Amino acid sequence: MSVKIRLQRHGKKGKPFYWIVAADARAKRDGRYLQKLGTYNPNTNPATINLDIDKSVKWLQFGAQPTDTARNILSYKGALMKNHLKNGVRKGALTEEQVEEKFEQWLNEKSSSIDSKKSSLEKETQLQKKKALELEKEVSAKRKAKAEEALAAEEEAIVAEEAPAAEEAPAAEEAPAAEEAPAAEEAPAAEEAPAAEEAPAAEEAPAAEEAPAAEEAPAAEEK
Repeated sequence: MSVKIRLQRHGKKGKPFYWIVAADARAKRDGRYLQKLGTYNPNTNPATINLDIDKSVKWLQFGAQPTDTARNILSYKGALMKNHLKNGVRKGALTEEQVEEKFEQWLNEKSSSIDSKKSSLEKETQLQKKKALELEKEVSAKRKAKAEEALAAEEEAIVAEEAPAAEEAPAAEEAPAAEEAPAAEEAPAAEEAPAAEEAPAAEEAPAAEEAPAAEEAPAAEEK
């Protein structure tokens, strides 16, 4: 039976989570498997990998063939390295103690490299956050300055509108048309002098008091 070490997909849509399994090469990708060897979570940075190295080496020793992705994971975690050392034991080039010693040394170097990478990623993340914060502060300062300019311009416009044009001198205080003199106080037509008090036609002098026709002198005294 041909055995493959491959990934079996689990997790939610858009957030995949994989099991690392040893399965029959004829089985479906997400079908039955022979043994679960670990997990792989690509949603973190760096990716989180949990792998049982001894079980993985055992299947490799049995001739299991990893897929490309599984091979990268096995190499990253040291399973391929330990399998190589185990092959040296079978050939008599190494002892089990030497294998464990060399593998521990490799793990320490790998761990140091991983820690260095994590530290570098953290520094880069902090630097990006700092740049983003500075950029946000700069944008905020520009908005504030623009808002202050707009407010100052608005206040100037309000002051200009409220200031009466040349203080809008009240047209000589709108003198009430010569104080609206009541048409010479509507003098009652020279107080409507009663037609010279209607002098009684020279007091109606009695026609020279109607002198008695020269008192009708007697016809030359009638000589």
